[in-house]
Amino acid sequence: MSTPAPLWRFPGGLMLPGHKDLSTSRPLGRAAIPPQLVLPLQQHIGAPANPLVQVGDRVFKGQMLASPEGFVSAPIHASTSGTIIAIEDRPVPHPSGLNAPCIVLESDGQDLWCEHQGHPDYASLDPSALRNLIRDAGIVGLGGAGFPAFIKLNPGARTSVETLILNGAECEPFISCDDMLMRERAEEVILGARIMRHALRAKHCLIGIEDNKPEAIAAIRAALQHLNQPEIQVVVVPSRYPAGGEKQLIKALTGKEVPSQGLPIDIGVVCHNVATAASIFRAVELGEPLLSRIVTITGHAAAQPQNLEVLIGTPIRDVLDQCGGDNGQPHRLLLGGPMMGFALQHRDLPITKTANCLLLATEADAPDRQAISECIRCGQCAEVCPIRLLPQQLYWHTKAKDFDKAQDYDLFDCIECGCCSHICPAQLPLVQFYRFAKTHIWAQDREKRLADQARERHEFRLFRQQREKEEKAARHKAKAKAVAKGGDDETKKAAIQAAMERAKAKKVAQQTGEPVAEQLPTAQHAPSSTASPAEPEKETKS
Repeated sequence: MSTPAPLWRFPGGLMLPGHKDLSTSRPLGRAAIPPQLVLPLQQHIGAPANPLVQVGDRVFKGQMLASPEGFVSAPIHASTSGTIIAIEDRPVPHPSGLNAPCIVLESDGQDLWCEHQGHPDYASLDPSALRNLIRDAGIVGLGGAGFPAFIKLNPGARTSVETLILNGAECEPFISCDDMLMRERAEEVILGARIMRHALRAKHCLIGIEDNKPEAIAAIRAALQHLNQPEIQVVVVPSRYPAGGEKQLIKALTGKEVPSQGLPIDIGVVCHNVATAASIFRAVELGEPLLSRIVTITGHAAAQPQNLEVLIGTPIRDVLDQCGGDNGQPHRLLLGGPMMGFALQHRDLPITKTANCLLLATEADAPDRQAISECIRCGQCAEVCPIRLLPQQLYWHTKAKDFDKAQDYDLFDCIECGCCSHICPAQLPLVQFYRFAKTHIWAQDREKRLADQARERHEFRLFRQQREKEEKAARHKAKAKAVAKGGDDETKKAAIQAAMERAKAKKVAQQTGEPVAEQLPTAQHAPSSTASPAEPEKETKS
């Protein structure tokens, strides 16, 4: 029996009702194949993928439909077999409510796989080759952000990392997809962790799970014992939101703090979600790209709350219908939990790789914000902030659009967990102010980069024009110098005569429309560097 790992406490946070038993009382199910799937080209952080198919193409399950664009990107695969019927802008699940480019696949109901092959001998692969397999499989972080997984599996200049952390905390209320995954597919999580340790050369691995998931804790420990993995250890953490935040879980499990504007790799730690680990196992050992994910359908307005494995691209309406829809009292539909999720305007949107929960919320589940009043400087927001920021100061500066000051107060360290907004007695939408400020700063930076690029291009154009002008002047000067070096009047007369003949020939050509070859008279020809000394003499005698 291994010694229990020590625990540390992260600052701030909230004790929130979980409501997870709503969706965990039923076993994990599998959603049916829909008649049509909509696959956005950008389901991850980074550049959207480039389509590899055309309308009318017949495709098979697992076939790559769009390739990654640049380093930070991920491919898109066919979730089932069928025919491509459109490549166009469609509504996508995003707070903006805007459309985005999508591939529309009409399924044939046969679910026929393309040719695929796993690599159960992955331990013999170089870590770089292993990361390429994971990239080609389209694996992104399934905990919410959607960062391409292969990038976080690269230790960079380090030869290895100290600790790999698998995040099974799942701290936000209502969401239970990771809980059900660990209960029913614990060995896939462990085998995925083993692959990730090999890619990172990680010395050991910790799996952090909140104490409100006893079944998942027991299942993971049983799998560890069955697979004989002493380097991997389960650590039970107290249920306190946001224990599942990357920086908060790292602090709780290792006592280390990720530096401001830094990354976990800076302190020798890499953190991945348990669902990401299971997907990596299927991609590497079975050769299956990321085609589906577990989604929690829950809320007190849901008729039959449960967890379903859903094909990427399935319309949300189809998923909800398979769970009986709502019970007649829905307040609103959220993608994600009540703290960090956002409202969906309609149900004809696709499930993407980052969609972990559909919350059919009542007024009690996700209450509307009441009348906003002025900040009373109570300081409660600072007490619950898990990053030790000063939300009140950030609020004043972002409201005044003093974004430089907001950055002085570490605006970009905010994880947008919503603790400050939740506790605020004035009902101030603090997180929305911070998101607005970040978006504005990003837009300014992007415009500045574009302006700098335009200025650099203009300056280079002016430089090139000046250089060409100087080179032309230098050529004319050298030519004049060469003529002057001729010495006698006969050479000068020959040059003048040649110029007059060229002008006359050009005039005749303009009148007749016939081309004329511009050749110098024999007297103007200089011996080439490869000619023998006798050649000029022969030419003179002739």
